[in-house]
Amino acid sequence: MNVQRLVAMANDISNFFGSDPDPASAAEQVANHLKKFWEPRMREEIRRYVSTGGEGLSSIAIQAVKKLA
Repeated sequence: MNVQRLVAMANDISNFFGSDPDPASAAEQVANHLKKFWEPRMREEIRRYVSTGGEGLSSIAIQAVKKLA
């Protein structure tokens, strides 16, 4: 899968859960969503992307992906 598509999807999910006033809680909710609905290959690819800097990902998305590792 194209990593830019994963970035866009992760940012969309982060925008949805970003309405939570607590950024740590929002990141946890995003991580839970990724665990439930993304297949392992998708999670692995976004983890690799974050490990190289995660350019273009929101801060909540980056925090969420780090929780997957």
